Amino acid sequence: MTRKVLGRGLSALISDEEQKRDYIDQLDVGRIKPNRYQPREEFNKEKLNELISSIKEKGVVQPILVRPSGNDYELIAGERRLRAVKSIGYTQIPAMIKDVDDMNAIELALIENIQREELNPIEEARAYQRLLDEFSFTQEMVGQAVGKDRATVANSLRLLALPKKIQEFLSKTMITAGHAKVLLSLSSAEKQIELSKKVINKGLSVRALEKLVTKKKTAKRTAFTEDSNMRSIEERIQERLGTKVRINHGKKRGTIQIEYYSNEDLERILRVLNCI
Repeated sequence: MTRKVLGRGLSALISDEEQKRDYIDQLDVGRIKPNRYQPREEFNKEKLNELISSIKEKGVVQPILVRPSGNDYELIAGERRLRAVKSIGYTQIPAMIKDVDDMNAIELALIENIQREELNPIEEARAYQRLLDEFSFTQEMVGQAVGKDRATVANSLRLLALPKKIQEFLSKTMITAGHAKVLLSLSSAEKQIELSKKVINKGLSVRALEKLVTKKKTAKRTAFTEDSNMRSIEERIQERLGTKVRINHGKKRGTIQIEYYSNEDLERILRVLNCI
């Protein structure tokens, strides 16, 4: 199958020339096996109900895509349509029958779902990753296949670096991809999870989360600078006194701890300080 930039829908997935070689038939739904390579893990009930209502009114406007499998067929694309038809009680569904191998079946299934925007951000990222892993695609090739630029594909793949808990939040639309991209700027998984829960509990917008992350980073940098300054001062005093010194620095007050190891050592330190 020639790889190309694809538009939406089955007609965009398969060229006119390819469609002439294939054919559409009314198949018994009981003869259609599930897609072994289905990239979707979540099925929105509201959207499925909308599709059921549409099919009741207008029928199945677009055929599903299947391939021969023994005496039956395996679904390639159109699982929501098949589920909708089954829930209504229809016994048949229009299907385009296409004889393709495993590789092309997986590719068609992934690309069809991506192009229809029926995948949540994590499913989409995993679909891109499968194209990279199972077909040796580059990010550039993935972008060309699904009609997106390489940077968009790269940003999507970065979501897979998030902790599994946040990926779960994203899959269930408890947070958005925008929130997830802000969380990626934090290096600590614990902080990422902590802030993602804040987003959910407080209904924070992406902009509000950005401000919160910036505030935390600024505080961390300030603390780091203060720590560095204190260490530098400790080293200078230690060099001057010839003994271990510890500075405990607070917001308004602090203490300086100077160690000595004998009466003679104490006298030596006091002489350095011009106290005796």
